[in-house]
Amino acid sequence: MDLNTIEAWVPTADPDEWRQGDAWLAGGTVLYSYGSQTLRRLLDLTTAGWEPVTQDDGGITLASTCTVARVWELGDPASATAARWPGLAVVRPCCDAFVASFKIWNLSTVGGNIATSLPAGPMTSLAAGLDGVATLWGPHGGLRELPVAELVTGDGANALAPGELIRSIRLPAHALEARTAFRRLSLSNLGRSGVLLIGRRDRDGGFVLTVTASTKRPVQLRFPAGALPDAPGLAAAIDAAIPAALYHDDIHGHPAWRRDMTYRLAEELRRELLDVPGPGSQEGA
Repeated sequence: MDLNTIEAWVPTADPDEWRQGDAWLAGGTVLYSYGSQTLRRLLDLTTAGWEPVTQDDGGITLASTCTVARVWELGDPASATAARWPGLAVVRPCCDAFVASFKIWNLSTVGGNIATSLPAGPMTSLAAGLDGVATLWGPHGGLRELPVAELVTGDGANALAPGELIRSIRLPAHALEARTAFRRLSLSNLGRSGVLLIGRRDRDGGFVLTVTASTKRPVQLRFPAGALPDAPGLAAAIDAAIPAALYHDDIHGHPAWRRDMTYRLAEELRRELLDVPGPGSQEGA
């Protein structure tokens, strides 16, 4: 769409150039969709030339300007990268959760999706589910790191300070080495996610459950190897971690439905990752 309030386009990744009325531009798909009545300048991060994906023994780093199409490639199950990092099994399901055209996939970025901070943002789900940590650049040399699960604080809300940008997302080796599983529900086949959960069984035996889309912000539950939950224990933990007011309410799902489906999918993930027999069978010790 035509952003008729924009007076300048500035190719820069320097937070010191930011001023009131500016917006960082990565893919811009949401910005161009919704428009703005207040923005005056776009600060274009795509000119920074950041390498989309880098990896080492400690994990994988995604530049904030890495596109969804590039993330999809990272999840290729036949690749050497996927063989090295089994946790990447949730990458392609998360990308599919965009329910978007190839045009959007080739423009939308990891950083942009997280910074938009919608409850159903699938890159938020992916990064939070894999214990992603965002590196943030701010004015006057400001530099800090924040887990993505804490960066997104509500529906369209986050912990970014004025002028601050997401430089990259680090996915650590301990999460990438884990066994992962994915569950998602929507009210329609091509609808926005109403519930999206990622489960993880770490190499140390611990179980991690990340709840997104059904809640206004990501919620993580962690169970060490010596305290793995049974079905009532998992339900009680969800009760304690997610108050009723935290379930999201919009046209894509009523809070009561989101809550019930969160319990249902969480139990499915528990059974899958903890190798629990199906309903009607006795659980092992």
